[in-house]
Amino acid sequence: MSHVNAVSFTILVALFLLVTLVGFAAARWRRADSMLHLDEWGLGGRSFGTFVSWFLLGGDLYTAYTFIAVPALVYGVGAAGFFAVPYTIMVFPIVFVFAPRLWSVCRVHGYVTPADFVRGRYGSRGLALAIAATGILATMPYIALQLVGIESVLTVLGVGSSSNTFLKDLPLLIAFVVLAAYTYLSGLRAPALTAFVKDILVYVAVIVAIVYIPTRLGGWTHIFSHAATHLASTNPKTGKPFGALITPPAGEWAYATLALGSALALFMYPHAITGVLATGRRNVIRRNMAILPAYSLVLGLVALLGYMALASPAVTAGVKAGGGNAQLAVPLLFEHIFPSWFAGIGYAAIVIGALVPAAIMSIAAANLFTRNIYREFFNRRASPANETRVAQAASLVVKAGGLVFVLALNKSFSINLQLLGGIWILQTFPSIVAGLYTRWFHRWALLAGWAAAMVWGTIVAYRQPVAGEPGSHFGASTAVVPVLGHTAYIAITAFILNLVVAVVLTAIFRALRLRDGADETQPADYSADPVAAPEQVPVKTAS
Repeated sequence: MSHVNAVSFTILVALFLLVTLVGFAAARWRRADSMLHLDEWGLGGRSFGTFVSWFLLGGDLYTAYTFIAVPALVYGVGAAGFFAVPYTIMVFPIVFVFAPRLWSVCRVHGYVTPADFVRGRYGSRGLALAIAATGILATMPYIALQLVGIESVLTVLGVGSSSNTFLKDLPLLIAFVVLAAYTYLSGLRAPALTAFVKDILVYVAVIVAIVYIPTRLGGWTHIFSHAATHLASTNPKTGKPFGALITPPAGEWAYATLALGSALALFMYPHAITGVLATGRRNVIRRNMAILPAYSLVLGLVALLGYMALASPAVTAGVKAGGGNAQLAVPLLFEHIFPSWFAGIGYAAIVIGALVPAAIMSIAAANLFTRNIYREFFNRRASPANETRVAQAASLVVKAGGLVFVLALNKSFSINLQLLGGIWILQTFPSIVAGLYTRWFHRWALLAGWAAAMVWGTIVAYRQPVAGEPGSHFGASTAVVPVLGHTAYIAITAFILNLVVAVVLTAIFRALRLRDGADETQPADYSADPVAAPEQVPVKTAS
């Protein structure tokens, strides 16, 4: 602890304790007669209005990915890292169209998860299981990304710098245990309330950073000039330039497909859908899709921190001393540029910006396990209280799964953790989104398309080595497309394979008149706006 900045550490701990208290207090906020119901524990009573939902969805979607992964990628390769900005611009018009339909049908039938909807729409337990399992699997690397963000701050602070592995990881484990405790008790209400603190810290840190840091680094001209020079130099590991300020023609396909694939995948994640289903009215979703792009502006500004870090010799030296770990760039920038007290605020923005979405993600994955695996296959007569207790326990296991991803996968660019999850979760798009508009697809064809894409996408991702490390795996999320020869996001190529298989097999199965599952929904369900209190919403058991 001798290398720890006492002022920064004290402010970080104080703000962390504040969020912890808010998380535990959330159990009494808008408290229902009983929290032992997934509508209450897992969806916050399905009652959040525009204001709360805006913070919840913002806290849900803008995570350690924003503060750590995106600037780290810009620091490492330059313009290619900015794909995250157009993707967050594209996503909201897309979701504006289909999310209200999903909310309506889920509200009418009491669905808690997207897999519940798939089960009811296609009458297929197998397809619903595939959607649930994919959601849980894709969530774990996303939770891991949040833990990487916390780990980066603790590393720069010098906390847990012991050579003893247990002592080194102890601060991260403590944060994990605290997160698990208040999530277990308060459910979705905890991240809904703590998101207020998180977003205030994020906006303050970003606005001050964009205004103040350039004045300490010689202005924007110097920052971009230094970044251009560095990115054009040769990377000794690969023998190629590090990157470029402007995406070269060879990288345009990768850039475009990363943006498009990420936009299509974002609201397929269980935590994003959970945020949507927690709203109280259909129009709340539309209003939030209209105003959430304000966060895209923040993301664009945060990405610029990567260039600022390149212009700071102290940051560059710190990254090299940390084994070339680009995830340290932003925390190091805060350490060397800001006074200690404000660096503490910046660290808190990163740590809390990781804890809030990690809580939502674990709740959403727990809902999937409980409703679509436990109740569907192990206890079809489970009571609401029993479901909630299982979900609480499952949320702890999911967080532990995130820790496994942190320990098992390469973190040279932590953004690959999120992009890996995107490869998997995008394969649920045909079953969920297409199902909101048509019943043409056959359930077996959708399942076959999902399976083909999951296997192919995972194998291709596994074969991608870390740059400069032959024989390594899961080192990138882009690959050369067969026949075309262009480099593209693996999620998009897997998605196209998914659609082709689903369309072709559906046509064959329809021609053969193979039996399809029963649809329990009605056309009017997709535009309904029920005004009943949450406890009056019917909850259908699996049939």
